[in-house]
Amino acid sequence: MLNQILRDRVYTLTLTTLLLCLVSAAVFPATFPTFENFRQLLLNLSIDAIVAVGMMLLLIAGVFDLSVGSVVAFAGGLSAHLMVYYDVPVPVAMLMGLGSAVLIGWINGYLIAYQGINPLIQTLAMMGIVRGGALMVAGAGIQNLPYWYNAIGQSKLLGVQMPVWYMGLVVAAFTFLVNRTVFFRRYYYIGGNEQAAELSGIRVRRMKLYAFMLSATLAGVAGLLLTSRLGAALSTLGRGMELRVITAVILGGASLTGGVGKIPGALLGALFMGLVANIMVIARVSGYWQEIILGLILIIAVWIDLALQRRSAGRQGLARKFSNKPSPEGVGVDQ
Repeated sequence: MLNQILRDRVYTLTLTTLLLCLVSAAVFPATFPTFENFRQLLLNLSIDAIVAVGMMLLLIAGVFDLSVGSVVAFAGGLSAHLMVYYDVPVPVAMLMGLGSAVLIGWINGYLIAYQGINPLIQTLAMMGIVRGGALMVAGAGIQNLPYWYNAIGQSKLLGVQMPVWYMGLVVAAFTFLVNRTVFFRRYYYIGGNEQAAELSGIRVRRMKLYAFMLSATLAGVAGLLLTSRLGAALSTLGRGMELRVITAVILGGASLTGGVGKIPGALLGALFMGLVANIMVIARVSGYWQEIILGLILIIAVWIDLALQRRSAGRQGLARKFSNKPSPEGVGVDQ
């Protein structure tokens, strides 16, 4: 049973995170184990965690999206542009920003699922296109956003800013949906064996389209929250987020080959990445080294994923070998 627990990356990542917290509290007793630091830590990772939930769903289905960071910037920038320059009411502007994210997700999903474009090429191209759009709508930055818009991301509940609560709501909702509904459980079958899922009656292409739309929608929500929290829209928001998020979900139990992963793992992965970044800031690590360290974490995460795949494949091959070996009576072992 212990061996089974250790193979579950949700448990191992939880233990690793707790150990890292204990070590950091011992090394930085005056700055790390404080309510203010943990509050700021959760606030900083909340946006990444919301996007990571959508990325986890995509990786379970065996695909990914490199354009989510650009979608964050574009959705927030478009809403701010409409509110400030065209006096569009806050709810309408937010819906239009969110609608633009859904449209981007639909384009990605349609071209990948129905036209057969490689996800890496399609989403990489979309990342550049949408980033250019964010620069057009946000320019050098948009400030003086309406009070009620800023209140969405800057108000507090029990001393904690609202993006943290929104993060918890998104994680809880998608954990329930993925664990309890047939619709979302289908993504495991698609990621595990796409051809078998198609033959069993699952509309694989349509499901992939929905996955890209859901992921982009969550990126749009994150963009609105981030813009609201900062009180400004910037074209540079979300830059590099796609790599942080992919690293987080792989650390949290997803696989690049699809078929595995848990939504809480996305939160744990984002928490671990945010914790590492927080510790580096406290330790006054140079920004150059921070980028290097985060890149190394991505390489290690992918290496762990590949190592676990090889180990799993080896166990399955060994099991097949023994199952096909005849028993002394001439009957297979697994009758």
